[in-house]
Amino acid sequence: MPVLYVISDALGETAEFVGRAAAAQFIGIKTRIRRVPYVRDEAHLEEILEEAVAEQAILVYTLVLKGLRDYLERRAAERGLKTVDILGPVIEALSKQTGMEPTHTPNIIHRLDEQYFRKVEAIEFAVKYDDGKDPRGVLYADVVLIGVSRTSKTPLSMYLAHKGLKAANIPLVPEVIPPDELYAISPRKIIGLTLRPELLNQIRTERLKTLGLGASADYANLERIMQELEYARGIMKRIGCPVVDATGKAVEETASIVLEILFKGERNG
Repeated sequence: MPVLYVISDALGETAEFVGRAAAAQFIGIKTRIRRVPYVRDEAHLEEILEEAVAEQAILVYTLVLKGLRDYLERRAAERGLKTVDILGPVIEALSKQTGMEPTHTPNIIHRLDEQYFRKVEAIEFAVKYDDGKDPRGVLYADVVLIGVSRTSKTPLSMYLAHKGLKAANIPLVPEVIPPDELYAISPRKIIGLTLRPELLNQIRTERLKTLGLGASADYANLERIMQELEYARGIMKRIGCPVVDATGKAVEETASIVLEILFKGERNG
């Protein structure tokens, strides 16, 4: 019975799939496949080689670290074992074609998958806990954005979500008591957003026009806006959170400031 040792510095799924596809071409012959994942050093390779010699196994491998590939090839040749390098030739061909050096990072596909799913989860989180829909999200968020209406809380939440951060946002309205959850978490996770009153007035006036409402509505009244901003400043001061003035800043710029604040908070914490 032929024996294939599938050796990988990650899970070894790719090499096993290739091994099984090759073995399927030989009708009537049963091939035993043994997968050996997460091989990261020469000592581990030596153990595998000793066992492989006893079974005269064929070594099928996906190792991205060139030093390990070279070591395996040399030591296998000394023992008379056949080897099949699945990734090496493709990596070298791509390197020659692009003129770039590979990263030689083991398990990189799964790391990228984790980043992707973390981003998707963060986006779903931002949508679910947008605009104070459910204040319980504050307890599970990486960052909580607070501020009066139209201070870019939602766009900023979505931008941060694309960076993999779970962002919740809570609107501050004088007639509505802020949720208790805001006072139950570290103020370093909360970012207060503010805008210059005149700019906020312009933004809200334009918003009313798109809704087909008159600009004289209380929502866009400058005196009302100043009252809201004063109320919000009081809440932010009580919480003790950092405050970012987003006046004249693109979402990317504000996000950069927020990330810097959060990073410093983690480092100092």
